[in-house]
Amino acid sequence: MSKSMEEQIREKVREGYSAIAEQDLGCCGGGSCCGSSPEVARELAVKLGYDPAVLETLPEGTNLGLSCGNPQAIAALEPGETVLDLGSGAGFDVFLAAQAIGPTGLAIGVDMTASMLSKARKNAVSFTQRTGLANVSFRLGEIEHLPVGDATVDAVISNCVLNLSPDKPQVWREIARVLKPGGRVAISDLALKQPLPEGVFALAESLVGCVAGAVLVDEMHAAAQAAGLTEIVIELKNDYVAVMENIQDPLYREILELLPSGQKLSDYIVSAAVTAQRPRCTPGSGCC
Repeated sequence: MSKSMEEQIREKVREGYSAIAEQDLGCCGGGSCCGSSPEVARELAVKLGYDPAVLETLPEGTNLGLSCGNPQAIAALEPGETVLDLGSGAGFDVFLAAQAIGPTGLAIGVDMTASMLSKARKNAVSFTQRTGLANVSFRLGEIEHLPVGDATVDAVISNCVLNLSPDKPQVWREIARVLKPGGRVAISDLALKQPLPEGVFALAESLVGCVAGAVLVDEMHAAAQAAGLTEIVIELKNDYVAVMENIQDPLYREILELLPSGQKLSDYIVSAAVTAQRPRCTPGSGCC
């Protein structure tokens, strides 16, 4: 992909998520990565495994319905750790992580959309008032070029964001760079079981809807491995797509119409829970 094409994709994503941040409501009114109403966003989060009681601790407007999994459930965060959320949006997973790591930890959110970052920082004020915690930091930046130092992060999480990047191998290299030796990855993302029909890519909303940018599961595994990560496990889950089908999300209805007769969304799209680790020691470093 050319650099100009990569930048066009980034700009399209930036515009789409700016609209979500400014409207306080999803751009398509359903429950996809395109955003959703507060009611549908909560329903989606609960069905993806988020604790309803913990959701009540979050500032109003934090949950925009942009999740396709629950990375918190597989991150095993510990008190005092530093955790980095890629594409942190309004702060949904950052605030949940901040409660898991406690006052001695640090939860960092990185987002390339200025209006979304502004929303997250406003939410942070409310979060501190609600919980007494002041252990979050939101930074403007692209996930291909993270504004985070080398080997400074215990855990990297992300929720339905990597698929939006036009240069996924570079994202995985950045993840490996910022992780401490022994640091871990817990990412929820969309992946493909098989290539989508050509017509799906023609949908203007599909990229922001986290569909057109999804890659095959084998490609996801290969990119993480090439970045130097180990212990890579990709668990495929159908819960997200099932929710999209059940709540009749507009984007997903439109995609369904483009699929061959008799086929379902779940024949193509799946939620992937990805875990991996940066090795504690690399060959030739003298520590093995």
